[in-house]
Amino acid sequence: MALLIKAIDICVEYSGRDILEIDKLELYSYDRIGLVGGNGAGKSTLLKVLLGELTLSVSKIKRLGEFAYIPQLDNAMLQEHKDFALMDKMGVNELDVEEMSGGEETRFKIAQTLSEEVHGIFADEPTSHLDREGIDFLIGQLKYFPGALLVISHDRYFLDEVVDKIWELKDGKITEYWGNYSDYLRQKEEERKALATKYEKFVAERERLEKSAEEKRKQAQKIDQKSKGAARKNSSEGGERLGHQKSVGSKQKKMYNAAKSIEHKIEALGDVEAPENSQRIYFRQSAALQLHNPYPIIATEITKRFGDKVLFEDASFNIPLGAKVALTGGNGTGKTTLIEMILNREEGINISPKAEIGYFAQNAYKYNLNQNVMEFMQQNCDYNVSEIRSGLASMGFKQNDISKKLTTLSGGEMIKLKLAQMLLGKYNILLMDEPSNYLDLMSLEALEILMKKYAGTIIFISHDKRLVDNVANVIYEIKNQKIVQIK
Repeated sequence: MALLIKAIDICVEYSGRDILEIDKLELYSYDRIGLVGGNGAGKSTLLKVLLGELTLSVSKIKRLGEFAYIPQLDNAMLQEHKDFALMDKMGVNELDVEEMSGGEETRFKIAQTLSEEVHGIFADEPTSHLDREGIDFLIGQLKYFPGALLVISHDRYFLDEVVDKIWELKDGKITEYWGNYSDYLRQKEEERKALATKYEKFVAERERLEKSAEEKRKQAQKIDQKSKGAARKNSSEGGERLGHQKSVGSKQKKMYNAAKSIEHKIEALGDVEAPENSQRIYFRQSAALQLHNPYPIIATEITKRFGDKVLFEDASFNIPLGAKVALTGGNGTGKTTLIEMILNREEGINISPKAEIGYFAQNAYKYNLNQNVMEFMQQNCDYNVSEIRSGLASMGFKQNDISKKLTTLSGGEMIKLKLAQMLLGKYNILLMDEPSNYLDLMSLEALEILMKKYAGTIIFISHDKRLVDNVANVIYEIKNQKIVQIK
C-alpha cells in the first residue's frame, strides 16, 4: 500500500469562482479511481495539477512515483512509438500520425501509455473515439495494469469494469465513494432519499411550529381585545378592577412570550436543503409532423465505396416508425457515411415525403453565434418557454444560463444545447452521430431518458454500450461490408 501522491491545499480560481478547493488528497498504489463531475467542474484541471503540468503557488504536492498521462484528444503532434506489437493490438498499423482518424489517434496514445513502465496512469476520456472492440481491449489491459489508475470517463460500462472507487468533484470539493459507477449511483440515490426524508420532516416540523406560534399570537390578540373591551365597560360604569387587568395582562404577555419562544425554535431548526428534483419534459408532436408510414426509411440494395474501398454492398434495411435505432460497428466501417446518405436521400434510400430530419454531427459544438441560449432554442421550435426551460434543466442548464450568449458556452455545454434543440425541434426523424461524446455523466443519463421518451424516430451512432442497451429497440451492425440487424 504505497503512497504515490500526497496533495495539500489544491486551490484553483477562475473568473472569480473557486474551481478547486481541496484541503487534502492522497493516491495510493492500489487505487483505481473514476473521477466524475459536471462539465466545467475542474476534472481535467485536477489531473494536470496532480501530474505537475499545472503548478499552483499555494499547493504542496508530493509525488513518489512515475505517471503516464492519456489526455483528451487534441491536435498536438504525437511522437512515434516503436512498440509495434501493442500498437497492432490496439488497431494502429500506420505510423503517419498526421493521417490518423480520431479513433486511430486515441488508440495510438493508449498504446504509447500502456507500453511505459510507470506506477500510475492518469486518463482523460480515454474511450472517446474508440469503437466497441477498442474499448473492450482497453478494459482488458487496464484490468491487468498493476499500478494506480485515475480516470475521467463518461462511459458508464467502462467505469464499472475498471474502477472500484469514485471521486465526485462538486463545488470544488472531492467526495469519495467506494465501489464502481453503478455502486456510486446507488449510494447517491440513497443519499437523495435520506435528504428527501430529512427535508420532509424539517418542513413538517417548521409548519407545525409556525402554526403553533400563530395560534399563540391569535390568543394574545383575543385577550388584548377582551381586556380593552372590559376596560371601556369598567370606565363607563365608573368602577375599576385592577386585579382583573393585571391577570389579563399577564396572560397576554405569557401568550406573546410563548409565540416568541416558538419562533426561536423555528430559527434553531436552521435550513435544510431540498433534494434536487429531476426535470421532466413531455414530448408531443404536431399533427403536421406525424408520419403514417410504418417504415419511414427504407434502403434497398445500396452500395457505398470510396475508390477501391467498399464500405457496404447490396445492403438493405427498414427503419420502423418511432423506433430508436442504434447503428454500431468498428471505426471506419461507414456508420457516419450511412447517416449522411440518409440525410442526403441518396439513391436506393426511400424516405417518407413528410419526413423532417434533424442531424447531430460529431462536430456539433462548433458554433459561434451571437445569440443567447433561449433565442437559439426557440428557432424551429413550437414548445413554449416553460417547456423549453424544463428541457434545458433536464440537460443540466441552470436558471441563469438561459440568458448566456452562445459564445460564452463551453464545448460540452454547446453539445448539450444542440441536443436539446434537436429533441425539441420541429423534426420527426433524428440522425445522431455519437451524441454522448464529451457529455458529463449526469447529462448523459438525462439524454438517455429524453431519447427514450422522444415521440419520433431516432437513428444514432454510439460506442457507448449502456446507451445502446438502454435506448435502442433496434440495432444494426456494419461488419464485413454488410449491414445486419442484430436486434
